Amino acid sequence: MPTFSDVSHVSLSVSDAERTASWWKEVFGLRELVRLDHDEGWHAILLELTETIAIEFQQHDANAGEAFNPVRTGFDHMGLAVDSRDDLLAWQTHFESLGVVHTPVVDREYGSVLTFKDPDRIQFELFYLDPEFEAATTRH
Repeated sequence: MPTFSDVSHVSLSVSDAERTASWWKEVFGLRELVRLDHDEGWHAILLELTETIAIEFQQHDANAGEAFNPVRTGFDHMGLAVDSRDDLLAWQTHFESLGVVHTPVVDREYGSVLTFKDPDRIQFELFYLDPEFEAATTRH
């Protein structure tokens, strides 16, 4: 069977690509890679999420601006890995200083998580996988 080598990009439909990209640049210090304009009624801004993965914010002319809802079929959330629980606490402080909508750090049997929302209230997680958790020692 053919395989793929990595994740290239994650693309999200947003109500205002400029506002969302600016927010991600401010909150996470991401670098803009490219802007795309298409005659088919949409444009996009891609930012560098990691050295190999971009996050893309697409704004479609037909977007009615409805609120994001993770319980509908489609995107629920994206988890971004951090190296320690202390990193989560540092992000929590950073979010508080910028007024980012977020939960406190929550500890689970498998690790710890800090959930936050972007300007369209799309949910994301910063996630620390406890190396002692059984699944952390198996290949995914």
